[in-house]
Amino acid sequence: MATKPNIVFILTDQWRAQATGYAGAPNVQTPHLDSLAEKSIRLDTAVSTCPVCCPARACLLTGQYPLTHGIFVNQIRLEPNTTTLAEALVGHGYDTAYIGKWHLDGNSHEQNYIPPERRLGFDFWRGHECSHNYYDSPYYDDSGDMKKWEGYDAFAQTDCAIDYLESRQHEDDPFFLFVSYGPPHTPFQMVPEEYKALYEEDRIVLRENVPAECEVTARRDMSGYYAHITVLDGCLGRIGHAIEQLGMAGDTILVFTSDHGEMNGSQGHDRKIRPWDESILVPFLLHLPDGTGRQIEAPFGLPDIMPTLLDLVGVPVPDGVEGMSFANHMLGQAEASFEASLFGCYVPFANYADEHGGREYRAFELAVIPMCVT
Repeated sequence: MATKPNIVFILTDQWRAQATGYAGAPNVQTPHLDSLAEKSIRLDTAVSTCPVCCPARACLLTGQYPLTHGIFVNQIRLEPNTTTLAEALVGHGYDTAYIGKWHLDGNSHEQNYIPPERRLGFDFWRGHECSHNYYDSPYYDDSGDMKKWEGYDAFAQTDCAIDYLESRQHEDDPFFLFVSYGPPHTPFQMVPEEYKALYEEDRIVLRENVPAECEVTARRDMSGYYAHITVLDGCLGRIGHAIEQLGMAGDTILVFTSDHGEMNGSQGHDRKIRPWDESILVPFLLHLPDGTGRQIEAPFGLPDIMPTLLDLVGVPVPDGVEGMSFANHMLGQAEASFEASLFGCYVPFANYADEHGGREYRAFELAVIPMCVT
């Protein structure tokens, strides 16, 4: 692996850990992810530290827990008291790029411009605060003029990511490319019809914890949810293929994960924030240039991403980071011993507000599990 390899980080929105072929889902088609999982570090207990968009993303980019970075609900601007992941990489020679949903600037209006000083270390910018209108999706570059992604936005954002990769092909400096997709977040039915046709509602196999009164809605929602997932699986496949074709595979780390999960009828609930596996656990794959395949069961939280990546590329972890590096576990140089990952809901809100039965909670995911090498 190069001294400072490139990093391509793919973040999805509301993709629960159970919804991949490699995790055993009986419905969903994710051939590219399934192939990637065979030659990646697979973290099967990846925990969304605060399972809702803004708090989770703040954990990821600061390496801190919500009680430190201060983001407990959506629509609050992150003003970190530590060096962010992108800033740490910039300080050690990395070019940085961000494409897609941001949701860290505190502006609830979906069509807002985020100036460079509030991009937390990202230079190349094709971003927007938050929009889930996948066929009328805005973004901004440095001009300050609002633009629109053409068609279903994940396709256009993937094109943009590949264009960026092509622009870096003959550059000497390493890069950190962060691609942030809006799906498979609601609306579930706003998805290309040819993908929706793959999932007939009456053939959807639901999880055993979906009560009978939720089955009709769950099948309808899951058909669109899985369609979004299959779209994104293809997008990830295109990015992976571009990395190979451009000769970058030998010095690029590829990461795939999500900010939080989705209940979709399990336990009689929908959406996120809830204290169950469908909401809390997210998929997490980290592909190293040497194609090492390894499965780790020890709990791994969003704040652990930053120190792990920095360790893997030889960049010092800044002061103020609270997460734990898993680099030695991933490289097979240490076994996972007693591990814990904190998660919780600090302020119930939205459809998990008090009036909807929401409540505060904090918990630990604990494990005493040796690393399983495959």
